[in-house]
Amino acid sequence: MPSRPSKSQSISSFKLPPGRILAGKYEIISPLGRGWEGEVYKLRELETDIERAGKFFFPQRNLNGRTSRIYARKLNKLRHLPILIQYHTSESFIFKGQKVTFLVSELVEGELLSKFLARQPGKRLSVFQGLHLLHALSLGMEGVHNAREYHGDLHMGNVIIRRQGIGFNIKLLDFYDYGTARAHDLHDDVCDLIRIFYDAIGGKQWYSKHPPEVKAICRGLKRSLILRKFRTAGQLRQYLDTMTWS
Repeated sequence: MPSRPSKSQSISSFKLPPGRILAGKYEIISPLGRGWEGEVYKLRELETDIERAGKFFFPQRNLNGRTSRIYARKLNKLRHLPILIQYHTSESFIFKGQKVTFLVSELVEGELLSKFLARQPGKRLSVFQGLHLLHALSLGMEGVHNAREYHGDLHMGNVIIRRQGIGFNIKLLDFYDYGTARAHDLHDDVCDLIRIFYDAIGGKQWYSKHPPEVKAICRGLKRSLILRKFRTAGQLRQYLDTMTWS
């Protein structure tokens, strides 16, 4: 079996310049973001001139292509769900003597939730807007849970948001793989959804000022209390659809 790359071989950044051609098919346009697994760039598909997104995996985070393969298969399995980006293909190139895999997908309009919130008045959403956000997230994740899958790493840096009417259009990035889905994984997703809602409407600084309806959802962010009420994203979505206001 191939040996694990030594520490000296680890790659922490690609810094791919605009105009670089990869795999003879794609041109680097600009960086879009980075995370623990790798970096994301806007690409131009040379054959069609269509803009795409490419996720480039650091080799030490993608041993033998396992991480990228699992991610691609999960996106393909869940391709019917509108909350996920649409996967197109897998390519590779050589960077500093190492094979680097990148997954090509649709280029999604919008911005990271963390950056979106930073532009809002007070850097937070109103309660009503926050509930719309939570509903969009739970509705999207309901389909994931119904397919016996999970996200595993939901946070503001993995959510792309765009306003649409009175609500939001949401896309999720970077699924994490812990193996076959267990109830614990679905529960983590539910708690993470509620944590996103809590932070989006102001976090600890504003929590005491929020109405009872908010506290009936956040439940002090105590995992046991949250899971006593919501075990899946679908249960959370159903609650939001029927909740009453004082």
